[in-house]
Amino acid sequence: MPASPVLVPFHAASPPAAYATEAARWAAVESGDSAADAHFFYSVATTGVYCKPSCPSRLPRRENVGFFASAEEARRAGFRACKRCKPEVMASNSLEVLAVTAAARMIDAAIADERPVPALAALAARAGFSQFYFHRLFKQQLGLTPKAYANAARAQRMEQELRASGSVTEAIQGAGYSSASRFYDHATARLGMAPSAHRKGGAGETIRFATAECSLGLVLVAMTGKGVCAIHFGDAPDELAAMLGKRFPQARLLSGATGFAAVIAKVVALVEAPRLGADLPLDVRGTAFQERVWQALQAIPVGTTATYTEIAAAIGAPKAMRAVAGACAANPAAVLIPCHRVVRSNGDLSGYRWGVARKAELLKREGGR
Repeated sequence: MPASPVLVPFHAASPPAAYATEAARWAAVESGDSAADAHFFYSVATTGVYCKPSCPSRLPRRENVGFFASAEEARRAGFRACKRCKPEVMASNSLEVLAVTAAARMIDAAIADERPVPALAALAARAGFSQFYFHRLFKQQLGLTPKAYANAARAQRMEQELRASGSVTEAIQGAGYSSASRFYDHATARLGMAPSAHRKGGAGETIRFATAECSLGLVLVAMTGKGVCAIHFGDAPDELAAMLGKRFPQARLLSGATGFAAVIAKVVALVEAPRLGADLPLDVRGTAFQERVWQALQAIPVGTTATYTEIAAAIGAPKAMRAVAGACAANPAAVLIPCHRVVRSNGDLSGYRWGVARKAELLKREGGR
């Protein structure tokens, strides 16, 4: 616990005149001014916590109070978040959230208009923050640095251009890549196959798949030459096959291919006895953020659960709970990427792409509930 209050200079945009001095900030704390929540935080040396100005806790003694421009600065100084006012949960209309949202829109617009993406210095200056602070703030809010966000946005546009363009060359230009070499550096990693194959809806790609019965209904397992690309639960073979073909309508889909029985047997065994595990390679394709979430899901031990908040914190994006939930919903490989182990903060199961009943049963078998 800090021995005395740490008064940290403001590195972000200068606060409004109403909160520009320590006396004004202390007055806001005394009055519980919720309008000040977007502009600063205060710490209490005797308890070791930091709070929003509107915190309903008992008013601390002035000599024990310090002020911070951000929650991040308070944490770096050794303070922990107050459990009553939850200062780490930023209001959706706070200056920091609005600044990051505006910067992300600028990046999206630049890529859409085929203009150079603004540099970090320009984004930070426009927001009124230092480059160092804005870089950390952007990653904290969205789970990606500005550069990684731009790469992900460009990759998403690349997929759209590949589907719409008459050639890969046109797609390179449309996605805003400065050169063909930069395009190909990202393309295979992002798409999981050659750009020309992706443009043609998976033409030239061979995907083996099979369906089998298990105690949770039917399960479809699909695999490229690199690894398992899909595991889906369902009730009708035709629906499961249609789901697989939707993303790559031109791919060569081989049903019940020779030598595939061992793969689906391992998946069925994993469903029936999760603690046995399954040694199978993965070939999943998602955004940079989705892939970070999926990696974090694979780190959840069998027999335990994690909350969306805990997963968001684990990937360095503590405010991105909703985005984490979205990545779980987009999981292409049930059980191998165990999104069923993620629950709400109150312990509720929440949703599951293949039905909450299946989620409950999987957790029961793992001993997690």
